[in-house]
Amino acid sequence: MPPVAPRSGDAIFASVERVNAELFTLTYGAIVRQLLTDLEEVEEVNKQLDQMGYNIGIRLIDEFLAKSNVSGCVNFKETADVIAKVAFKMFLGVTATVTNWDSEGTTCSLVLEDNPMVDFVELPDTCQGLFYCNILSGVIRGALEMVSMKTEVTWIRDMLRGDDAFEMQVKLLKQVPEEYPYKDDE
Repeated sequence: MPPVAPRSGDAIFASVERVNAELFTLTYGAIVRQLLTDLEEVEEVNKQLDQMGYNIGIRLIDEFLAKSNVSGCVNFKETADVIAKVAFKMFLGVTATVTNWDSEGTTCSLVLEDNPMVDFVELPDTCQGLFYCNILSGVIRGALEMVSMKTEVTWIRDMLRGDDAFEMQVKLLKQVPEEYPYKDDE
């Protein structure tokens, strides 16, 4: 039987069981609000959201690979495109644009014109340093680490801060060679 072709983000999104978007948005907002109450420092909340996202990402990659039929990407550019067009569509119902590549092909930006995580959200003046969607940067970092890519993900633009879009910069720090826990010849 020939290998199964990778599925598009739209096809996967149509077939995946979903949670009500408003319930998801409000639940995430409640988590962020509780973190602000518990941790008090906005920078600590940013770190905690990133760590939560990282923990989600290292598990979410398995579901993504199983449902999308995406095999190993050839390079970081292809990986970024799969994240933007397939992963974002599969899990958030939106697609991103990949832009601002550096000359080495190791740094790019993922731009979201629409972000369902921020429906109903307004940041008060006391939270201007908060990266409300920082969980997404952690998810991307964690998922890529599980496929042997050590990355750094930072927010460049944020509509909650008055920018015209949400933009994350994804920088490939190093490609980690895959290590197997045992040798085949033993």
